[in-house]
Amino acid sequence: METRQTEVRARGRESVVAGVRALALAVGGLAGSIVLFVLTVVSIALVPLGVGIVTTPWVLTGVRAFANVRRVAAAQWCGVRIPAAYRPVPAGANPWTRCFRMLGDPATWRDLAWLPVDMTAGFVTALLPAVLLLYPLEGFALALGLWRVFTDGTYVGWWYGFVPVSGEGTALLAAALAAVLLVGAYHLCPALLRLHFRLTRSVLASGQGELAERVRVLTETRRDAVDTSAAELRRIERDLHDGAQARLVAMGMDLGTVEALIEKDPAKAKALLAQARQSSADALAELRDLVRGIHPPVLAERGLGDAVRALALRMPLATEVDVELDGRADAPVEAAAYFAVSEILTNSVKHSGADRLWIDLHHTDGMLRISVTDNGKGGARIGAGSGLAGVERRLGTFDGVLAVSSPAGGPTMVTMEIPCASS
Repeated sequence: METRQTEVRARGRESVVAGVRALALAVGGLAGSIVLFVLTVVSIALVPLGVGIVTTPWVLTGVRAFANVRRVAAAQWCGVRIPAAYRPVPAGANPWTRCFRMLGDPATWRDLAWLPVDMTAGFVTALLPAVLLLYPLEGFALALGLWRVFTDGTYVGWWYGFVPVSGEGTALLAAALAAVLLVGAYHLCPALLRLHFRLTRSVLASGQGELAERVRVLTETRRDAVDTSAAELRRIERDLHDGAQARLVAMGMDLGTVEALIEKDPAKAKALLAQARQSSADALAELRDLVRGIHPPVLAERGLGDAVRALALRMPLATEVDVELDGRADAPVEAAAYFAVSEILTNSVKHSGADRLWIDLHHTDGMLRISVTDNGKGGARIGAGSGLAGVERRLGTFDGVLAVSSPAGGPTMVTMEIPCASS
């Protein structure tokens, strides 16, 4: 019995949260879609005049950010994955190149087709859960005496749904209808919110030409993986040459000098032996750091959750970590996720101005989901020089996606999803 009551309360909270989120989507989505759609149409219309070449990339960047916020909400609130497949724009490209690269991207036109859908069918599907949750309040208020404001009991002064309210009796009927709607909200709000996000996915996710787009993405991620591997090998060679190797060479020279001085100047030989011992300790520390940079021992021994916890302990900011992993993913996936989290945390410490971080890791429905949130100044975006572009490429190797929600003033939430099995 107690378990049943707990389930009912949990379901009730889920329905209330879904209704409130749906109301925020309906209001914010309608306003954002209308404004961005009008700005986009005007900006593209001004392209022949030259003005639109400058303004269109900025407007389309805003559209992409708006769509990415919806992608994050879909993944976080309902587990609906909406992949983003935007083609990269060269760093430092001039306005002409940026404009026509973005206009030539099929994902841009899916975003633009989604805006009118979001302001019509999307608005309706988002509003329904909110109405089911909030409209019953009016029915109960009528039964409690609000009906007297509209009628003295001799005529129909108000309509509640299809119930004409003309007195106390009909007000009670309105309350009965409100109770039915509230039961409907209890059962339907989460499903209706999920329907809204599935509608969004049906427009934003690529349809025709999906296979060709998939081939293009795989080609790019394979090239990025090869380039990243080559760069990593060069880094390891450079670190070995400039660090541990140099110390070992110096230690060998010191030992050679000790061999020559051990009988002539024992005191000097003893000092050189101490120096050689310190050089060996420094070389060992550098080798350990190098190995940790390739694959942290804690990651291999204890898994992703504990590795991220260890990473959080080294952060100079207060960091909370929430882990819900029922097993371990493949080693390459864990390594990619670990270094992606490390890069994002480094960005937050350097650039966000935050004083607190939150990390959430969980694995559900064959998907490893990681979110990193900070309470900084916001303004983060995926682009050249931000560090997030490299994270996106790293995840793309495993068919993973990255979404960033970072309005001006914060907070910043970076969400990563990697499809993988857990064992």
